[in-house]
Amino acid sequence: MSDRRILSLWFPRLGAERLIRRQPVLGDQPLAVVQEQQNAQVITALNGVAQSSGLQVGQPVRDAHAMCPGLLTHPRSVVGETRFLEALQRWAGKFSPWVAPEEGDALVVDLTGCAHLFGGEAQLMQVVEDDCTDLGLSVLMGLADTRGAAWALARYAGRAAGSDRTGDAIDQEARATRSRAGKRRHWTKGGAAPAIRTRTGNTQRIAAPGQTYGALSPLPIAALRLEPEVTAQLGRLGLRRVGDLLGQPRAGLARRFGRGLVMRLDQAMGSAPEPVSPAKAPDHFAVRMTLPDPIGLAEDVMAGIDRLLPRLCKVLEDKGKGVRRVALQAYRSDHGVEVIEIGLARPSFDPARIRPLLELKLDEIDAGFGIDMLRLVAVQVEPLHDAAVVGHLQAGEAVQARLNKADALDDLIGRLGARVGLEAIRRVHPADSHIPEKAHKILAAAWSKPHEGAWPAPSNPRPLLLWQPEPVHAPATPHMPQTFRWRGQDLTRLRALGPERLAPEWWLDDPNWRSGTRDYWVTDTECGQRLWLFYGHGGAMSPGWFCQGSFA
Repeated sequence: MSDRRILSLWFPRLGAERLIRRQPVLGDQPLAVVQEQQNAQVITALNGVAQSSGLQVGQPVRDAHAMCPGLLTHPRSVVGETRFLEALQRWAGKFSPWVAPEEGDALVVDLTGCAHLFGGEAQLMQVVEDDCTDLGLSVLMGLADTRGAAWALARYAGRAAGSDRTGDAIDQEARATRSRAGKRRHWTKGGAAPAIRTRTGNTQRIAAPGQTYGALSPLPIAALRLEPEVTAQLGRLGLRRVGDLLGQPRAGLARRFGRGLVMRLDQAMGSAPEPVSPAKAPDHFAVRMTLPDPIGLAEDVMAGIDRLLPRLCKVLEDKGKGVRRVALQAYRSDHGVEVIEIGLARPSFDPARIRPLLELKLDEIDAGFGIDMLRLVAVQVEPLHDAAVVGHLQAGEAVQARLNKADALDDLIGRLGARVGLEAIRRVHPADSHIPEKAHKILAAAWSKPHEGAWPAPSNPRPLLLWQPEPVHAPATPHMPQTFRWRGQDLTRLRALGPERLAPEWWLDDPNWRSGTRDYWVTDTECGQRLWLFYGHGGAMSPGWFCQGSFA
């Protein structure tokens, strides 16, 4: 007999109670979490107030509003619920290191050899219930020798097996029953709401070691985690309890209902393995050094960094990771903590590229009465793959020179970023647009690569300085004026090159292009200025002349 003990934790109101934890005022009102399923809004979670009003999970939202006019609904956030369950998984690690999520609203814990640390299984389950009460969560638990049995006890302990033949299923009843059923109104159409079944205490949800058969026998067939169709078919044959199946021949059940039924039976009874596979903890890269005596000089701190940094980079290299952001934490003797953080333009595990950036920001640390511990933390890491140099000698040298040049640029960006911030350093890339102000895009230099190849040459000259169109005082005719006034200056045209006609992007409503189609002219003035003028033919605005750039 196996000595495994499995605990199943089911949070039936996880989605609603997650919202109540963020907004406690919702706890006193009927609340439902809804999600669109097959072009209909369906309830996925309810709080206790809504359940006491007769609402149920899986019920259409329109029917729920008819039964409870004051119902508050909130769209379901699958990502938010997943992250909340991950937080609960870390909390459940206090009971056992083997914790895994299950079905999006439950956890399964392998308690083998851990219950005695809490005084026994009943005491451990009481601790779980108390913790969940403090967290504002509703929890149902089941403890048994197998994962399937624990799942069944958590959800169906104390629930009697009933028949699927009811007065509302008219096609399954006798003729006399059909006449009575026709006079009754379904609960979704204003009839009596179904009764809310209550749960039993923890003692009925604990299956003693070796007592799985007796604990599962009185439970409904649905406790075996079967498909609803299979459960309905078994009910029509009069097999409504798990005990009704345990004595049946396996071969006949497999031929009639498939091997899935037999597999679920074997998993529940322990004949088929169903291990608990906890999710792998995320990698955490940090090193620290405790000092025998407090230090306060920058040279001493750098000496500590020189001992810590190679260790951190070696761990990153072994994992195939490169660090993007590194934090240095200096713990002072007065229990204060000084933190500096630096960023790299490219992920790296090379200490020679990280050390100068830390040294640049070392002046921001206030040593106070001395520093007695240093800690380096890789705050943000990314996968990093080594590039091997292959090919002929000359080709290899060219590739290595190009890589060294790229590293030098990245080091420069990292040094500048340590002073002004990486977000303030940008580079320009060409963009696929005929609109002059949209012919380029601005990217963060630390999170982008330089443009490869030559910059695409425009069909006509473009000014070096570009600004928003400014009005030019000239006759509103498409002919290039001989004299015009711009920025308070009276200018005379010496020569002009054009026109170059550009049309706006008709699929976008750009406020700067509401002047309609433009005719651009490169205009030289007698005072030596070379301006970029255009005539707007008028669209949502009146036609006229504008100046947009200068060939400085």
